[in-house]
Amino acid sequence: METIQGKDFSNCKLSNMEYDSVLFADCNLSKADLSGVAFIDCTFKTCDMSLVKVNNTAFNNAQFINCKLLGIDFSRCKDFLLSFNFDTCTLDFASFYQKKIKKTIFKDCSIKEVDFNETDLTESRFVECDLTLAVFQQSILEKVDFRKAYNYGIDLEVNKVKNARFASSGLSGLLLKYPIIID
Repeated sequence: METIQGKDFSNCKLSNMEYDSVLFADCNLSKADLSGVAFIDCTFKTCDMSLVKVNNTAFNNAQFINCKLLGIDFSRCKDFLLSFNFDTCTLDFASFYQKKIKKTIFKDCSIKEVDFNETDLTESRFVECDLTLAVFQQSILEKVDFRKAYNYGIDLEVNKVKNARFASSGLSGLLLKYPIIID
C-alpha cells in the first residue's frame, strides 16, 4: 500500500484523479476540492477533511480512522460502489441525504446534527456514537444496530425500522415526539 504522509492539500483542487490502495496519514485536506476523484480501497488516518467538496467523488471501500470530517456533503458522492467505514471520527454537520450506505460501521464517532434523511442504512452499526440532533426522516434503518449509540431521536412512524436493535436505555430517543415524561 502506497503511503502519503503529512501532506497539506488544504484548499487544493485534486479533481479527476484516482487513488487505489493508498494510505493518507496525517494529511490536511480541509476545504480541498476532491470532485471526480476515485478513492478505491484507501485509508485515511488522522486526516482533517473538513468541508471538502466531494461532487461525483467515488469512495469504494474507504476507511476513515481518527479523522475530522466536519460538514462534508456525502450526498454529492458517486453512488456506484459507495462504501466506507468510520472509526473514531468527527462527522458533525455532514450529510448522507438519499445515499445507500448499507452495512456501514460507525465506531466511536461524533455524528452530531448529521442529515440521514432518506438514507438507506440497512444492517449498519453505530457503536459508541453520539447522534445528538442527527436527523432520520424516511430513512431505511432495517437491521441497524443502535444498541451502543446514544442521544438519538428517531421517529418510528416515518422511518423503516424493522428488526433494528436498540438498548433499553435508549428507548426514550424513540419517544421524543410524544408529550410524555420518562423517569
